[in-house]
Amino acid sequence: MPSTNNPVLPAQAQALSEPTSIALANLVQRISLPTPLTPVPLPTTYALAGEGIAPLLLLHGFDSSLLEFRRLLPYLTPHRQTWALDLLGFGFSDRRLSPSLSPADIKTHLYSFWQQQIAQPVVLIGASMGGAAAIDFALTYPQAIAALVLIDSAGFATGPAMEKIMVPPFDRLATSFLRQPWVRRNISRQAYYDGTRVTPDAELCAALHLECPDWQQGLIRFTQSGGYTFLADQISQIASPTLVIWGEQDRILGRQDARRFHQAIVASHLVWIPQSGHVPHLEQPEAVGIAIVSFLDGLGARP
Repeated sequence: MPSTNNPVLPAQAQALSEPTSIALANLVQRISLPTPLTPVPLPTTYALAGEGIAPLLLLHGFDSSLLEFRRLLPYLTPHRQTWALDLLGFGFSDRRLSPSLSPADIKTHLYSFWQQQIAQPVVLIGASMGGAAAIDFALTYPQAIAALVLIDSAGFATGPAMEKIMVPPFDRLATSFLRQPWVRRNISRQAYYDGTRVTPDAELCAALHLECPDWQQGLIRFTQSGGYTFLADQISQIASPTLVIWGEQDRILGRQDARRFHQAIVASHLVWIPQSGHVPHLEQPEAVGIAIVSFLDGLGARP
């Protein structure tokens, strides 16, 4: 069976067992990215596959990594050049050099990556918190956006006020609790509609980035920033063509926010994914891929 020995990833990646996980893990690479955030370039991890115009750029959710898109990628790369990026302070990216890991810093880092590596309008695809990061980016840099795809996106939901407990010693206790395998397994099962999809490989993918230096401190610093709770009143300003994809059985955000996005964004289309919870790109990747490709073809941007 093929495996990965990618030196960019923690050694535990050698235990990945599903073909899509191994394939994406082998694509991960790291660059030193100059940004306005620090006097030295920031180590930044991403993956790139596929060819075609109007490239796709995928942004993962909270406490996750680009490996979140392992099951979706095969349905996108035959049609488009597809990038998957680890957001600043998350995944396998740097957590130690940047003085802050706020949404503003994440956006600056993302713009630097887009400007230096892609430099043409992208279809920005964000899942959960990655959707909020995509919205924030699109509002600031509309010239960089060809279209938006929001997958069970944060933005309206404020979420629990974790920043209130992210003070010593409770910050360490909270993140230590989150690190426990049984806690992460329960979170995954809550996010999935079908718990059988939470395979050992899926659990490893969801936890691999915990082995990176300062994972705990990075999570604390982002949470203390307040996250993306400021976006709700700005969502109606999105002018980009937008596809809202939502799992019909989302037990994390429910169903109401899907309709709120659809109503707030004038140029939007809503697609429900049946038999899926908060992570339809992991549970029903073919259906999500078909929805994305169909949406883009409908915009007249067929490669």
